[in-house]
Amino acid sequence: MSGLRIVRLANFVTPASGGLRTALRELGQGYLAAGHEPVLIVPGERARDEHTEQGRVITLPGVVLPGTGGYRVLADRRRVRRALDGLAPDRIEVSDRTTLRWTGEWARRARVPSVMVSHETADGVLRTWGVPEAVALGAADRLNRRTAWAYARIVCTTEWAEREFVRIGARNVARAPLGVDLARCRPTRRSTVLRARHARGARVLLLMCSRLSVEKRPGTALDALAELRRRGVEAALVVAGDGPLAGALARRAVAERLPVEFLGHVPDPEALADLQAAADLCLAPGPAETFGLSALEALACGTPVVCSASSALPEVIGDAGLAAGDTGGEFAAAVRELMARPEKDRRAAARARAELFGWETSVASFLAAHDAPEVRRVRSDATAEVVA
Repeated sequence: MSGLRIVRLANFVTPASGGLRTALRELGQGYLAAGHEPVLIVPGERARDEHTEQGRVITLPGVVLPGTGGYRVLADRRRVRRALDGLAPDRIEVSDRTTLRWTGEWARRARVPSVMVSHETADGVLRTWGVPEAVALGAADRLNRRTAWAYARIVCTTEWAEREFVRIGARNVARAPLGVDLARCRPTRRSTVLRARHARGARVLLLMCSRLSVEKRPGTALDALAELRRRGVEAALVVAGDGPLAGALARRAVAERLPVEFLGHVPDPEALADLQAAADLCLAPGPAETFGLSALEALACGTPVVCSASSALPEVIGDAGLAAGDTGGEFAAAVRELMARPEKDRRAAARARAELFGWETSVASFLAAHDAPEVRRVRSDATAEVVA
């Protein structure tokens, strides 16, 4: 039996992207190891066609979305369609239910089984942008009905993410969790020297690894820090990530004299893991997160997590952290409660929880959604250039 050519399409991927970029890379490597032929199509500044450790990666020129900090989308349908026609995929996997939803119709006409991966909840994202709940739910239901019709299968990474499709009666939904690199992210990376360097004398070192954009609600982390210090807790915050709110957050930290260190995007995964291991707690305030890879990486490093109770993260972190309401005060209270636990116990619980989420399980679940069994050898006839 020969492997399947699984063509994956994704928007909103940049060199500074976080969870989605990680998931695409790990799944591609897993598909390749299982004997299939993954091909990833993403937007970029210029056309490229590369063979990488995650398989073939085709970059097509994409349009920059204003106000997103550099995110691009595959707006040229004709060019994308030519690429799909030239690749002749056995399966397609799409990571954008909005601007790329038309690919589901392409797959239907080409008789190619298709999967859409739900990396965010539509109603959750709309609410974070200030859309009233009733309006957000109505708009999300309409979008999700069209999405469920367009694709053969919808993949959700958590039960929380699955609910919006259950609500509309969709019957083509599969569950496939994401994973974490348990070898790279490990508690033994913890360095008291690195912790002291970033804590600068503070008793509690907090870390937030997040894109600094509206839907991630990074300001909640600063709210929590301010509340902790008002209550006499000597805490400091390190922010690893960039985005359109970076400047405003930095100005606020200076104005309020909050001990916040903004590192920007940390491109080296080894350096990021060192940070995650050095922190006492990780904050994940995004209320629309459907999984939270950076939070899971922190757990694997032995660092407990305080997350938004509105998100899917309580389902992921279990008893290895605490869920809090979406206010600085409630996040601060959860930080104090977690810090009251013995350090050895809370860090051991974090690692134990992360060990339930290996990438091997994730890859197997995604391949099952594709009805793609593991095979021994990869088909190698996808050599035609499609980026011209």
